[in-house]
Amino acid sequence: MRIVVDVMGGDHGPQVIIDGARLALESNAAITELFFAGREDEIKAAMSRVGCADPRVKILHAGEVITMEDKPVEVLRRKKDSSILRAVDLLKEGKADALISPGNTVGIVAASTFRLRPLAGLDRPCIATVIPAPENEFVLLDSGAIVDCSPRHLLDFAIMGSIYSREILGYKSPRVGILSNGTEPNKGTELTIQACKLCRQVNLNFIGNVEGHDLFHNRVDVVVCDGFVGNIVLKTLESFFKGLGGWLRTEINKNPKRQLGGWLAKNAFRAIVRRLDSDGRGGAPLLGLNGTIVKAHASARERAIMNAIRMGAEAVQHHINDIIQAEVAQAAARLAEAKT
Repeated sequence: MRIVVDVMGGDHGPQVIIDGARLALESNAAITELFFAGREDEIKAAMSRVGCADPRVKILHAGEVITMEDKPVEVLRRKKDSSILRAVDLLKEGKADALISPGNTVGIVAASTFRLRPLAGLDRPCIATVIPAPENEFVLLDSGAIVDCSPRHLLDFAIMGSIYSREILGYKSPRVGILSNGTEPNKGTELTIQACKLCRQVNLNFIGNVEGHDLFHNRVDVVVCDGFVGNIVLKTLESFFKGLGGWLRTEINKNPKRQLGGWLAKNAFRAIVRRLDSDGRGGAPLLGLNGTIVKAHASARERAIMNAIRMGAEAVQHHINDIIQAEVAQAAARLAEAKT
């Protein structure tokens, strides 16, 4: 298996990303080649500092870097020697099987959509984020790739999310719901109402509309929405999870009795922290393109990069793109039959 890693896009510089890739190489013998895309001199210096001398590593030189401020047009037209474009091209040429990048989300989506194109039968990709809940994990998609969606796009997201939940997370018949402001069929926007109608016509375990308070009560495994709503949900949850820890520490430390109770409950707190640890998941796949791409968080540290590479490898091993293409075609056939 061949992996290409964009080492220039993270908040902490190439060294952290390269060290995470080193850990991935040590833990996964199935990786036959790993390309570092970025400035060669910086890559070599970082490899030396972290002791990465694995013979499977190759350097893909790229002289430019996509910043968080760059717009899609700049990515595609002005920065043609950027690390993300060089990495995407390697995927397009069939010289790599998966791409991992912690860089600019808009730049990654624009570059990969333009260069790789969506899978047959699809118009748009989506970002699928796995979110832990007390009794299950649910996939939220789209969580930030596409803002302007049609009902058919939401149907495609539902199919892709169901496949990812089934093939990667292990849910035999994932429950799929569309995020809305009520569970009744007539609730929501015209987008969600029409998307619900489409989802009922295809082979999904579709449960209809779900509300925000359904997400953490084991009522749904795949939560479908447009990228605008999904990104707000994702960032709100990330902020809440991070803030909750500090809030609890402040309250526990207010008096000795609470401190004792906190000490007694420390193992429970640790278990929750482990469940909420985003580094354990590594990143989020960009589904629906002719290539396997995992978007790692910009602030990802070594362990997160290692796990993002693992996610990319799993998607390739499970042939996720082949399954998506087949099931999207089946859904299109069912919709065509329903019209006749």
